[in-house]
Amino acid sequence: MKILIADSFPESHHAKLLQSGYTVTTEPGLDGDTLAAAIADHEVLIVRSTKVRADTFAAATHLKLVIRAGAGTNTIEKSAAAEKGIRVCNVPGANAIAVAELVMGLILSIDRNIPDNAADLNNGVWNKKKYSQAQGLYGQKIGILGLGAIGFAVAERAKAFGMEVFAVAKPGRSAAAEGRIKEAEIKQLDSMDDLLAECDIVTLHMPATEDTKEMVNEAFLAKMKHGAMLINSSRGELVDEAALLDAIKNKGIRAGLDVFNNEPGAGDNSFTSEVALHPGVCGTHHIGASTEQAQVAVANGVLDVIASYQDGEFRNCVN
Repeated sequence: MKILIADSFPESHHAKLLQSGYTVTTEPGLDGDTLAAAIADHEVLIVRSTKVRADTFAAATHLKLVIRAGAGTNTIEKSAAAEKGIRVCNVPGANAIAVAELVMGLILSIDRNIPDNAADLNNGVWNKKKYSQAQGLYGQKIGILGLGAIGFAVAERAKAFGMEVFAVAKPGRSAAAEGRIKEAEIKQLDSMDDLLAECDIVTLHMPATEDTKEMVNEAFLAKMKHGAMLINSSRGELVDEAALLDAIKNKGIRAGLDVFNNEPGAGDNSFTSEVALHPGVCGTHHIGASTEQAQVAVANGVLDVIASYQDGEFRNCVN
């Protein structure tokens, strides 16, 4: 079986694929424009952030399986894959802890103004009076929109800081999910409007879909508390950035963003973004899942998907 890895992948797991007798080609420099020319007769394609468009599926002669080494599959044209009988599978939950850790880091950075604090100190500026102004996390109310693996991981860590955790009640949740909500002492509110009005911090953990696109808009932000904190480590498409900039200016909203609209896919690139440059935003480079621990866990999941495929099963198929 021929496998094309079009993104970074742990060397140890690359070696395991070779030991299993697979023919493996690794080209981490591929992007959406060059992938079609490289897909050739590969049977399996592994990607992280590389876009997989319809032209790649049209060019593929033997492709049967695309594995997203992570959870979100919005960079893959799944319907085009389905039309050619190509399955798209993902590895959900493996990077949940890493993303949750970054979420807590963004919250702490905003509350204690850590980036500016450190920058001033590095530049020889001592301003203890300015940087002593912080509210603290204990007793703060955090609302989690999206109670998947990452949402629960954030809830557990927020509780450890002594925060009150809220979510929106959702009909049809499994008994296991409801049990986990109860165990984590997550308080459920009737609607998202109730959550926005109640919480000091709102963190997004939802996929990018037609229903969630720009869900954080003028109306959404108007319902948040003045001076509340918005965290987005899911997808940039969830946020209307113009509306967010207005809320930062006129409502004192503070934002911690790991994702942005039209962000570069991978590697070193120039990036122009008004919201990323705004001093009211604490931003990072879409690195939520980019810890060594997470990458190993995701790579293990990729190997499990391949093993299942060899046994005739498409694990975590999303199309």
